Amino acid sequence: MPKMSAPKELAAIAPKLVEVSNEVLFEDMWQRPGLSPRDRSLVTVSALVALYRGEQLGYHLGLALDNGLSVEELSEAITHLAFYSGWPTAMSAITQLKRITEERAAS
Repeated sequence: MPKMSAPKELAAIAPKLVEVSNEVLFEDMWQRPGLSPRDRSLVTVSALVALYRGEQLGYHLGLALDNGLSVEELSEAITHLAFYSGWPTAMSAITQLKRITEERAAS
């Protein structure tokens, strides 16, 4: 799994938030053996889509791809979520997934 960390530039304004994010969220929760990184990514992406948390979603869609989820699986999850979290949440998420996959294909 790729090394995850909170944006370093936030440490200047919120050092404790960055510290807790790195130590508790990324080094503890994401490393627990109960779920694979792939499954944790699917759960996280689903929660971010459902809660309409677009600012964090792009990062986690990329991480989900890095953790082994396919574009097709993410697309299917987002389509499924449209019926539970609303059409706007799904359309925003699928737009981000499209952008990320296009950027990755171009690089």
